[in-house]
Amino acid sequence: MPIDATQPYDDGNVFARILRGELPCKKVYEDDFALAFHDINPQAPVHILVIPKGPYVSWDDFSTKAGDVELAGFIRAVGHVAREAGLVEPGYRLLANIGGHGHQEVPHLHVHIFGGRQFREMIPGV
Repeated sequence: MPIDATQPYDDGNVFARILRGELPCKKVYEDDFALAFHDINPQAPVHILVIPKGPYVSWDDFSTKAGDVELAGFIRAVGHVAREAGLVEPGYRLLANIGGHGHQEVPHLHVHIFGGRQFREMIPGV
C-alpha cells in the first residue's frame, strides 16, 4: 500500500530492519552513507535497491534534512553501484517512488537501479 511521504520516520520499516541486521539481504555494496542490495522481487534482470543509512522517509525528506556530505555520499554510492554492476554502458534506469501518487511502498528512501535489458516507455500506458 502506498505511503504518505510526509509521515514521520518509522524505524520498524523493512529497510530499517535490514540496516540493523535484523533481516537478511543480498548485499552488493555498503559504505558510511548507503547500503545496496538485490531486490527480492526483481522487475528486470538487474534490480538493485540503494538506501541511505539515515532515517529518511522519501527523496523529499532526504533532500530537505540531510547534510551536504550525506547527500553527496548517497548519490556517489548510487553511481558506484551502477558502475560496479556494469550498467553504465549500455545504460540503466533509476527510479525513486515518492508518496502515494508515486506508489512508494516502504517509508524509507530507496532508489531502484534497473538494468540488463532495453527499457522503452517512460511511464507505461500513458
